[in-house]
Amino acid sequence: MTARLNPYLSFDGDARQAMEFYRDVFGGELRLNTFGDFGQAGTPHADKIMHGMLEGPDGLTLMGADTPPGTEYAPGDSFSVSLSGTDETELRGYWEKLSDGGTVTVPLERQMWGDVFGMCTDRFGTPWMVDITQG
Repeated sequence: MTARLNPYLSFDGDARQAMEFYRDVFGGELRLNTFGDFGQAGTPHADKIMHGMLEGPDGLTLMGADTPPGTEYAPGDSFSVSLSGTDETELRGYWEKLSDGGTVTVPLERQMWGDVFGMCTDRFGTPWMVDITQG
């Protein structure tokens, strides 16, 4: 896979229930990872969803997560557009263009789960997440 474009939804603590609901609606395979799965066990948010991904049988992809600790949940502003894949050159090129003139909230760099990841809002106000899958 070179690149995938899909919505990424944010939730206020009920991502598990929401993503399970969407699985019931669309079918497919749902994978959920908690904050506890990625080194934050024993914290108040350990059982909250850090990343969820639903891949439907017809190619539909929906991602979502609980709002991270320290980040304010704002209904109506609870989405991003996710770009992900393995083609690092292509995805870095998209990142450079999307972040140019916009605001970088998470620099594009290696993260605790091993991928290169960044978040920005483009100059038109659209929030983006770019994930370059490693391995």
